[in-house]
Amino acid sequence: MKITVFGSGNGGCATAFDFAQHGHDVYIIDFPEFSQSLTRIAEDGGIRSEGVLEGFASIAYAGTDIQKGVEHAELLIVVGPAYSTEPIAKACKPYLKDGQKVLLLPSSCGGSIIFKRTIGRKLQDTGIWVAETSTLPYAVRVLDSGLTHVYLKLKGGYFMAALPSSLNEDFFKIVEDVYPEIELADNVLQTSLQNANPVIHPSVTLLNAALVERTGGNFLFYEEGVTRASGRLIEAVDNERIAIGEKLGIKVWPDPIVGMKQGYMAEENYTTGYSKAPGFKGIMAQNHLENRYLNEDVGYGLVFFTDLADALGVDTPAMDSVIIIASIIMGKDYKGMRARTLDTLGLEGLSAKEMIHRVR
Repeated sequence: MKITVFGSGNGGCATAFDFAQHGHDVYIIDFPEFSQSLTRIAEDGGIRSEGVLEGFASIAYAGTDIQKGVEHAELLIVVGPAYSTEPIAKACKPYLKDGQKVLLLPSSCGGSIIFKRTIGRKLQDTGIWVAETSTLPYAVRVLDSGLTHVYLKLKGGYFMAALPSSLNEDFFKIVEDVYPEIELADNVLQTSLQNANPVIHPSVTLLNAALVERTGGNFLFYEEGVTRASGRLIEAVDNERIAIGEKLGIKVWPDPIVGMKQGYMAEENYTTGYSKAPGFKGIMAQNHLENRYLNEDVGYGLVFFTDLADALGVDTPAMDSVIIIASIIMGKDYKGMRARTLDTLGLEGLSAKEMIHRVR
């Protein structure tokens, strides 16, 4: 199959490597400002990987020609943070045609809805198929241009839903050779709520903010950053996320249960479950606070969760507190920015039943 991966960061490189190693014809593209890593891939003719995915995989094209990349794709895989979804969709819109498929890996809270609205398609449109996952299927870091280290490829516990969800089974057939363990969610609201990054990253970051600033991130984010105190905050935020799902009639699994299924964690709890997790071993903290762990996971993730909670009548004091403190230390009004809300998704003013109906 002809695959184009849009995104040349950690996840994009791992995704391109994995699909290429499975025998697909893979292009990897990105915006010109992120072209540095693509140059080496183009020169070498592929991506090197070490860790649980190992070897060299040939890449047919690596560059910044978006038209070339989109027109090549039977399946376009968008790999990037939440704030990249709309710009990527705008860049791809002129070249997308009926019959193509798009997978947001992951969605980062309503990403498939944002993508479809940006390319001017109704949510129920089936001309261009769009689907999303709940999380990136890899724990990965780019070590050097064209070289990744994949700490873990998920063994399960990650979810995918198409928009509309009537396409779920058909979309699974497209990716099952690379992601056979992926589970089908009921709909894209379930995949969005099952994204645990807003639960984990902000809690650990805020309770280690001084250490991040003092050391430039020279500590192990999970092994040293998660203690009983930070674990209790993660759990409180997670419980609120689960409560939002219950009000929508959606099953949201507690993160330690999902972490065990994924292979990240070996203990089903909110403290040593993270600090002693095999899949998190060796992962360093971010170099500075101006990072997606707050800008994305608070500014998009928790803001979306709490906006949804307000509409459903669910109290979220832990999430609200994290948003407030993150806003203070970063000098940003994350709530006021409203980067990802029911309004931006076109779901404002709807009941829980109406929201579910809209994405089916």
